[in-house]
Amino acid sequence: MGKNKDELNDLKRIDELDQIKDRSVRQEAERAVIDTWSLTEERRAKLAALREAGSAFPNDFRRSDLAADLHYHYANYSGEALEAEPRTVSVAGRMILKRVMGKASFASIQDMSERIQLYIATDVAGADTHAAFKHYDLGDILGAEGTLFRTRTGELSVRVTSLRLLTKSLRPLPEKFHGLTDQEQKYRQRYLDLITNEDSRKVFITRSRIMQAIRECLGARSYLEVETPMMHPIPGGAAARPFVTHHNALDTKLYLRIAPELYLKRLVIGGMERVFEINRSFRNEGISTRHNPEFTMLEFYEAYQDYAYLMDFTEIMLREIAEKVLGTTRITYQGREIDLVQPFERLTITQAIQRFHPEYTDAQLGDRAFLIAKLDALGISYKPADGIGGLQLTLFDETTEHLLFEPTFIIDYPAEVSPLARRKDSNPSVTDRFELYIAGREIANGFSELNDPEDQKARFQEQARAKEAGDAEAMHYDADYIRALEYGLPPTAGEGIGIDRLVMLFTDSPSIRDVILFPQLRRED
Repeated sequence: MGKNKDELNDLKRIDELDQIKDRSVRQEAERAVIDTWSLTEERRAKLAALREAGSAFPNDFRRSDLAADLHYHYANYSGEALEAEPRTVSVAGRMILKRVMGKASFASIQDMSERIQLYIATDVAGADTHAAFKHYDLGDILGAEGTLFRTRTGELSVRVTSLRLLTKSLRPLPEKFHGLTDQEQKYRQRYLDLITNEDSRKVFITRSRIMQAIRECLGARSYLEVETPMMHPIPGGAAARPFVTHHNALDTKLYLRIAPELYLKRLVIGGMERVFEINRSFRNEGISTRHNPEFTMLEFYEAYQDYAYLMDFTEIMLREIAEKVLGTTRITYQGREIDLVQPFERLTITQAIQRFHPEYTDAQLGDRAFLIAKLDALGISYKPADGIGGLQLTLFDETTEHLLFEPTFIIDYPAEVSPLARRKDSNPSVTDRFELYIAGREIANGFSELNDPEDQKARFQEQARAKEAGDAEAMHYDADYIRALEYGLPPTAGEGIGIDRLVMLFTDSPSIRDVILFPQLRRED
C-alpha cells in the first residue's frame, strides 16, 4: 500500500531524528513514530467497520450541558443531594482519559469549557454500550446522557445511561510535547496544542477577553467601531515594506495594508469623530519572537484631543483591561512584576539613552558626526541620509529600547521619522508623538495628527524622494489623502496598539507565536 502524505511527513521526521546525538532518545522517538503508524491503521480498521454498520459520523446528537457550567452550578451539591434529586444531563466532548475495568469503566471528556468524568457501568448503560466503549480510543469524540453523581473521592461525574461515538479519531494524540521540534509542531498543528495543552487554551481565551475589554472600554466612551480596506491601491500609514498582489478584473497592483491610519483619518474628516478598528495589518519583514508578518492592531482616533491626552487615556485603558481580564493591575512577565497602577514614566529619546548610558553627553547626542562614529563603532547600520534625529532614534532602538522594562512613554520623536505627526509648537524639529514601551517592547505608538495639508504634502514628497533613492520602507505619495486633508481634519489624536504584544504581556508569553493561533512558518517541505 502506498504511503499517504502524513506518513511521508513522519518518514521525514525519522530522517530529522537521525540528527539527534543521544542514541537512546533518537530510538525512542523513532519507535513513537512507528507506533503512530500502527495505531492509525488500527483506527482506520475500526472506522471501516463503523461505515459498514452505517453508524460513522452521526450528526443527530444534541448537547445541552457544558462541563464548566455543571461544575459551577453543582459545586455545593453533596452526593446525597444529587442522588435524592437526580439531574439528567447531556454532555459531549473529546475523550482525554480512559480507564477500563470489569463491569464499570471511567472516562474523561473535554469540551470547550472544561473536563468532566463519565462513569459507564454495564448494569446502567447496558452490556452492549459498555462493550462498545472498550473499543473507543483516546481522542474520539463522544456524546453521553445520564445523571449527575459524586464518586467516593467527591468528583462530580455523569452516570451514563446512553453513550455514542460521534467522531472517530484516526490519529493518536501525542502524550506530551518536549524539545524544539515539538515546539514547532505546536505552532504548525495548533489544533493538537489546544487539545493537549490547557495553558495554550487559556492564552487564547485571555486574548479573546482582551479584545472584548478593549471594545467595551472604547464603546463606553462613544467610539464607533469601523472596518476599512485590507487591500490598498497606495500603502500608507506606516514606514514598512508591503506585500504586493494584483487584481485581475481591474488589472491593477494592490497592497495588503500596512496600517489603517489614513483611512481612519478620512473618516474623522467625514465627521466620525471617534473611531476605532481592530484588525489585521501586514508587513513584509522578518519573523522573530516579536514579529509576525500578519499581526493584529488596534487603531483609534479622537477629534479635539492631543497626544498628551492619549498618554493619560492609554494608562487608564491598560489598567481597565488588566482589571477586567486578569482581576489585577499587577502582572508578572518573565519573572518580573509590573505595576500598571504606578504612573508611566515619560522620557525623550536622549533622556532614555542617557538613563541607561550616562557616558553620553547632551553635546555628543546632538552631534551628527559623533552619532555616526558611535554607530559605526557599535556595528549598527543606519541610513546615511539621516539627520541627528534619525541617528538618535537608531542608537536608541539598538542600545536602549530593550532595557525599558517598566511602562515608559518615549516622547517628542524627530519630525524626520514621523511623517504623519504634528510638529511641536515649541520645537518644530520634533513632533507631538510618543511610543509606549513595556518589558522592552514597543506596545503603542500615538501622536497629535498632522492636519496641515501643505505640510503633509511636503512630507509625502520627501518620503517619495527617499523611496526613489532606495528606501523600500519610505511612504508613497497619497494624493487622495492630501485632497481629503484639504477639506479639513479637525485637531485629532490617534494611536495604534499592537494586540499580539499586549497579549504576550498579559499572558506572560515569551514569543509572539505563542499568542497567534496560526503564526507564519516556513513551509514543511
